[in-house]
Amino acid sequence: MRLDDERESRNVEDRRFETGGRGMSMQGLYLMWPLIRMLLQTKFGWAILAIGAGAYLLGFNPFALFQPQSVPTHVQRPANDTQAVFIKKVLATTEDVWSSILPDYGLRYHPPILVLFRGATQSGCGFASAQTGPFYCPRDQKIYLDLGFFDQLASRFHAPGDFAQAYVLAHEVGHHVQNIMGILEKVHALQQEALRRGDKKRANHLQISVELQADCLAGVWGHFTKSRLEPGDVEEAMNAASRIGDDTLQKQAQGYVVPDSFTHGTSKQRLQWFMKGFKSGDPRACNTFN
Repeated sequence: MRLDDERESRNVEDRRFETGGRGMSMQGLYLMWPLIRMLLQTKFGWAILAIGAGAYLLGFNPFALFQPQSVPTHVQRPANDTQAVFIKKVLATTEDVWSSILPDYGLRYHPPILVLFRGATQSGCGFASAQTGPFYCPRDQKIYLDLGFFDQLASRFHAPGDFAQAYVLAHEVGHHVQNIMGILEKVHALQQEALRRGDKKRANHLQISVELQADCLAGVWGHFTKSRLEPGDVEEAMNAASRIGDDTLQKQAQGYVVPDSFTHGTSKQRLQWFMKGFKSGDPRACNTFN
């Protein structure tokens, strides 16, 4: 994907180099371990640890109290951070595309904030870790991404390539577009109603529709970036979409498929909806709920 002349989005919050605050300080953990071990031996100690855990979930890092004042809040960033630069440029293209599309639907596009983190951080939707993968939080309208996921995408899921990475971000931006359109709020209400009735299958089905629509909206974005694509880029995105389908992931993890537990759709569905958006360039073609 050719983005050499593309601007970098400024809607980025870089937490990758934090050693205190929201991030988890390994130095703080090391210093606290003797105290933690002692507290684990008493009920009172367990209560203190529970309070500390609650404080962490609210955005305060107890480890920061044990971090020497001489340790800087941020570590020096590498001079050539090409992966971060690339993803910031991809984010800028999503801003341009959706800022031009949504006014046709009477909506104004307010770009999401991309939070880059390393290992773990706190989000408006709770604790975020590298293991959860990239996700969008509608409460704070931020996308959370550990860039290390792209290494997993290439090695574990066999979906390498820069446009595969761009597709992942475009999918999360698709969730932000759904939020602006009011879709996420409506679906959440329907899911809660289904769960109150004990219909978990219906709730999962609704979530699949949400995810497939985000794939389609990522395809819409891709339609308007065709001039920046290089040979093989579309195939990279198609491969990524097919590699992270629920059926494929379940087969890899456990050797068999449980359709009732799907939350993102099959590989075939994810590929089909991405290509539907890519070919049409029309969000109205992304109605996955009918």
